[in-house]
Amino acid sequence: MLVIRADLVEAMVAHARADHPDEACGIIAGPEGSDRPERFVAMVNAERSPTFYRFDSGEQLRVWREMDDADQEPVVIYHSHTATEAYPSRTDISYASEPNAHYVLISTRDADEHELRSYRILEGVVTEEPIEIVPDRSGADPESADA
Repeated sequence: MLVIRADLVEAMVAHARADHPDEACGIIAGPEGSDRPERFVAMVNAERSPTFYRFDSGEQLRVWREMDDADQEPVVIYHSHTATEAYPSRTDISYASEPNAHYVLISTRDADEHELRSYRILEGVVTEEPIEIVPDRSGADPESADA
């Protein structure tokens, strides 16, 4: 199960909406071994594409070094789908290389609502997992992941 603060969900959805019609991508880092997403990092989609994403290699190297220096790891790796459901594509599955990460997909195909789902992807096997959205630091009420 992915347990994540509401403000981090809002940040991912806002990034996905801002980059639409192109796919958005990024990570949420957290302390190594904690499974606790804490630090939101919006990244550049080097493909600038509505159907594919790829982290910019220079930016990815910098972000991964920052995480290493801070004893952090990518707890969440997210990207958006602009015209399809929030389910990993064959390409998404083939690129999933972080065995401990939650892979979060946000569908922005509906202009008024979003679909947000989380998966574990290990050796090509996709397993959907529940999401528990908890209040952020400001004390906001939790929201449903089915929004």
